[in-house]
Amino acid sequence: MIKMSKSERIKAALAGEPVDRVPVAFWRHWPGDDQQSASLAEAALEFQRRYDLDFIKIPVSSTFCVDDYGVKHAYRGSALGDREYLEYVIRRIEDWDKIEPLDVHKGTYGRNLEALRIVIEKREPGTPVVFTMFNPLAMACYLSGDETFLAHLRREPERVQLALDALTLTCSSFARAVIEEGGDGIFLSVRAASYEVMGEEEYLRIGKPCDMEVFNAAAGGWFNILHLHGKHPMFVPLQDYPAHAVNWHDRTAGPDLKEAGHLSTRTLMCGVEQFRTLQLGSPEDVENQVRDAIRQMDGRRLIVTPGCTYPMGVPHSNLMAMRRAVEPQKKKS
Repeated sequence: MIKMSKSERIKAALAGEPVDRVPVAFWRHWPGDDQQSASLAEAALEFQRRYDLDFIKIPVSSTFCVDDYGVKHAYRGSALGDREYLEYVIRRIEDWDKIEPLDVHKGTYGRNLEALRIVIEKREPGTPVVFTMFNPLAMACYLSGDETFLAHLRREPERVQLALDALTLTCSSFARAVIEEGGDGIFLSVRAASYEVMGEEEYLRIGKPCDMEVFNAAAGGWFNILHLHGKHPMFVPLQDYPAHAVNWHDRTAGPDLKEAGHLSTRTLMCGVEQFRTLQLGSPEDVENQVRDAIRQMDGRRLIVTPGCTYPMGVPHSNLMAMRRAVEPQKKKS
């Protein structure tokens, strides 16, 4: 088969068509660098160049989506590179009344749009770019803390819903801006759509309408990704989301890859477990896991990725093994 460009390869995988090789990508946080547009962009670009990945996922900190609301945070040595929330905006239930839609072209949102513009300008031609986003329920949790959000939501749902409406407008506006700036899609991390956090009926009633507005705002993109966050994700109930691909922890949270291939018509982004295998395993362990994923899907409707962000301590040799493993194996003579 003729060698494909990265965009051609991803588009073929999304359509379930043959590919010259299965696409591959992985991502990490860049603490400190993720607080400035130029350094964030350069980190993303250099990372893609080093490993020749099939798309660039802008590696923002989760704090970017609530920074302009006044949340205080800092990097305190997390192995994943996450920033720690030091001071929430929501302390009393009345504080939800202060949450209003933001102008996403200003402040931290504007700074991250600038990072996106730099990446799009300097990327290798034909390399798709997606922007990492966090859904409105995640934003609410980052403003208040998980327990406080759920407690307030169940005590005064109408009051919290008004704040969620404002957060949804902010999130949707940013998704629309990403596509208008030339991004190929969004990577929407869907928090609370996991059975250890909410029941299915509750999430579909409260969370789904917010998520759908965000995906609809990004409808001009051709590579929109749903990331299911959590140990027991609502994989089947969210199958009607207008996303082109779905990413989740297939090796540690259900469904596994083979089952998911029957449950979903979307392209599946998964295959490698990032804590035990990618971080602690050998290069051979990583290669075996990649090739197992490719066999399970017969090389179709698959983009090989970890279940989510990998720890910063992952060896370079394991990342190279993951990248190398998608290349067609030479037949032994």
